[in-house]
Amino acid sequence: MTDLSAPAFVPPTRFAVPGRVAVSGAAAAVWRRATLTEVRRETPRAATFRFAVPGWAGHLPGQYLTLRLTAGDGYTAQRNYSLASAPDGSDHIELTLDHVADGEVSGHLHTVARPGDAFEVRGPHSGFFAWSGDRPALLLGAGSGVVPLMSMIRHRRLRGLDVPLRLIVSARTPEDLIYAREYGAETTVVLTRAQGRLGAAHLAPYLADPPLGGWEAYVCGGNGFAEHASRLLVDGGQPAGRIRIERFG
Repeated sequence: MTDLSAPAFVPPTRFAVPGRVAVSGAAAAVWRRATLTEVRRETPRAATFRFAVPGWAGHLPGQYLTLRLTAGDGYTAQRNYSLASAPDGSDHIELTLDHVADGEVSGHLHTVARPGDAFEVRGPHSGFFAWSGDRPALLLGAGSGVVPLMSMIRHRRLRGLDVPLRLIVSARTPEDLIYAREYGAETTVVLTRAQGRLGAAHLAPYLADPPLGGWEAYVCGGNGFAEHASRLLVDGGQPAGRIRIERFG
């Protein structure tokens, strides 16, 4: 069922081949002013940062941007971050970041930045990990790897899409679970300190009975999790060519 209260969604990019989005190089090359408007605490280590970005060209769930900060002496630092917000046609975007030890940009955002501060952003980037809501999606994330996957969930809810989508998210403890208040029936939470590592049994209900057309699998997390989760998917019968992986660390 489509939510008629939401504005019509027009993907800002086109499909190059089935499942892969062609990214506009022109839009991704432009630096735009981004003003921090809100900070929301998600966990003791993670927070969501909301920015107003006039002229933002829009994005698809799963894409990322480059954020740049400039010091008073002209020194600049930039990092790539996944977009957490759903594309909603507004000039606002959200990023959810862990406070990384010695992280130059994340450390500044977590400890120094305040609403009203100005940054620059460029993007969106990456057509490989993007999901437009046109095919069933099986999402596996660990830690802050859930950020681009939450963009997909929010997009599905905002648009009232009925395409099958399932999320399996792994965290050490309930206190480490980013977006804990937002998960619904589409989500299975694996708390590794109490339950152990993500295993084949967690995936079996979805891989044994896939939806019509099969799943497009999206895996995001640290290197160890990405390798382990993708191996579980293949062992469970998911075609390797339909597994998309974003990793960090």
